Amino acid sequence: MTYHAFRYWAAWLCTAGTIATIPASAGIRPRLLVLTDIGGDPDDQQSMIRLMVYANEFDIEGLIASASGTPGELKQKVTHPDLIREIVEAYGQVRNNLAQHANGYPTVDELLARIKSGNPRRGLEAIGDGQDTEASRWIISVVDKPDPRPVNIVIWGGQTDLAQALWRVRADRGADGLAAFIRRIRIYDIADQDHIAEWIWKGFPDLFYVLASAPRGSDKREAVFRGMYLGGNESLTSREWIDAHIRRGHGPLGALYPTRTWTAPNPHSAIKEGDTPSWFYFLPNGLSDPAHPEWGSWGGRFRAMRGRIYRDAQDTVGSVTHARATVWRWRDAFQRDFQARMDWCVRASAEANHNPVAVCNDDATRRVLRLPARRGDSVELSAAGSHDPDGHRLSYRWWIYPEAGMHRGEVEIHGSETEHARLVIPNDAAGQEIHVILEITDDGDPPLTSYRRVVVTDRVIPHEMVR
Repeated sequence: MTYHAFRYWAAWLCTAGTIATIPASAGIRPRLLVLTDIGGDPDDQQSMIRLMVYANEFDIEGLIASASGTPGELKQKVTHPDLIREIVEAYGQVRNNLAQHANGYPTVDELLARIKSGNPRRGLEAIGDGQDTEASRWIISVVDKPDPRPVNIVIWGGQTDLAQALWRVRADRGADGLAAFIRRIRIYDIADQDHIAEWIWKGFPDLFYVLASAPRGSDKREAVFRGMYLGGNESLTSREWIDAHIRRGHGPLGALYPTRTWTAPNPHSAIKEGDTPSWFYFLPNGLSDPAHPEWGSWGGRFRAMRGRIYRDAQDTVGSVTHARATVWRWRDAFQRDFQARMDWCVRASAEANHNPVAVCNDDATRRVLRLPARRGDSVELSAAGSHDPDGHRLSYRWWIYPEAGMHRGEVEIHGSETEHARLVIPNDAAGQEIHVILEITDDGDPPLTSYRRVVVTDRVIPHEMVR
């Protein structure tokens, strides 16, 4: 064995063992900080209302009202923290009922204290000396907390307040202080609305930065995040669906959900929520690891561009290959999930449905599992121990997510719709990853799906590593 091969094996042994796991969601809530241009297109209110019923899944550390609307959309330069407060106060009226269904829902006072106002002006002219805002100072204070978890910053509108925070840290702390600050941040930006992403990347090149945006020169509707409402089963974005499952009979929070926004070419002009994929990306539901944008999740899938910058990728679903498909492929599941959580706002625990608990190869966490295997091996996959808190019957589906891995050939799964499945590693998979998704769905009303991801890595030393 050569020295290079030995190093490969040594690294593998240190990280793999019999069953190694990738650090991801394991009962530890992600930190989340939101910048929203709320006050323009009402889809920001829609996304904020959905976020409230998932507030137990995160440590929400900031709800920042940045400059309202997209550039040029409004006549005034203004921020609207009042609209965030209105939603949080409505959440406060249903919070006790939500808490019957799941632990961890923050109090309304905790959330109100984290609402901050940003700069009503935007772009490079609003960055530099004398441009600090309540929002930029709050961002710095959140990142500076002695907490080992990264701060996940989702940008629904403009990045100006974040850019000002970065500028201030660089000016005050120098290169080393800035580097330490940047290491604690992960960013998901919807559409570069302040048109300063390139400036940020150039000035702060080590940032972990996911930009969900259509390629330059193409139709803006091509972007990953627009799969929230474009493509797939669009009936789940209709006014009828909103009225039945969100607005009517679901309490004061649901009653605030706007009923009309701009969704063309979706004909319904109802649900848009173009910003929701940003926090879906960090949602710990067993499907993904936020450190890997290329793996895909409810928040879409992305490809590495340079450094730690990621841009839209494409998935093939049926006969459609599109960036939006990386989001809409999950719509049936995430809309049913939203429907159930809105039921939690008004129903007792015994009267509502709750997600099944997905156990994979005896692991009951939400972590992504990594399994080593050789070419030609059969890998046993088991969902034994999975259960439903409401006693509903469970169905199983194991499937390969080819775009998430490195292997592009056919991979055979025996028993793909049973509790126990078997994966056969192809002979051409040396050194490659194969991503297996387990979906467990109950037969409640609505049916709810839980996930686990297994990353199978062929551990045969690639030929090019042997010299």
